[in-house]
Parts: sequence; structure tokens; C-alpha cells
Amino acid sequence: MRLALVCLGGAFGSGARFLLAELVGKAVGPGLPWGTWAVNVIGCFVIELVVMAGAREHLSSTAVLTLTTGVLGGFTTYSAFNNQVLALFRTGGAGGVLYLGATMIACLLSGLGGLALGQALFAK
Repeated sequence: MRLALVCLGGAFGSGARFLLAELVGKAVGPGLPWGTWAVNVIGCFVIELVVMAGAREHLSSTAVLTLTTGVLGGFTTYSAFNNQVLALFRTGGAGGVLYLGATMIACLLSGLGGLALGQALFAK
């Protein structure tokens, strides 16, 4: 049953990733892969919020597994991120360094924000 929930969550997360990346890509236009960046930043925030909710027993272990490994595993795109950074490095210029730095800083800050919100919402 847990495997089925992870698989269903992964399918949902993958679809959500595709839709959000397309939406951001159309809004921003060509250039850096900001759709992937947005997905990773949002994913870093949400995963910390879900983990905190589980740690404070506001979500069951099955719900945490489904949301983190399933939904967010399908939603976040670090493999795509890595591929895109390497592609930007291959083309030369500062794009790869800019995108790598912006992603790392924003994801860390977003994760801290999710952690802080989780602590505030699910305080004992």
C-alpha cells in the first residue's frame, strides 16, 4: 500500500512539476531555466514543512512518506537541475555560476522558511 501511495504521489508531483515549469518558462521567457529553479525552491520549502509536521505528529508516517518521497520526489528536479547547470557551463559565460548560486542560496533560505513555519504551526 505504501508503495502505491508513493507511486501515485510521484505521478502527481511530476505532473505538477511539468505544469509549473511550463508556466514559469512562458512567463519569464527563454534563457536560464527558471521553471526548474522555481520548482526546486518551492520543493525545498514544502519538504521541510512536511517533515516538521510529521516530526510533531501532525501527519502520519505514511503521509510524510507519500508527500516527501512520492509527491515531492516527483516534483523536485535536482537531476534536471544538475543537467542544466552542466549545459550552462558547457556554453561558457557566467550563466552556470549565476544559476547554481541563485539556486543554492534560494533553496537554503526557502528550506529555513519552511522549517520556521513548520515550527510555528506545529509547536507543542
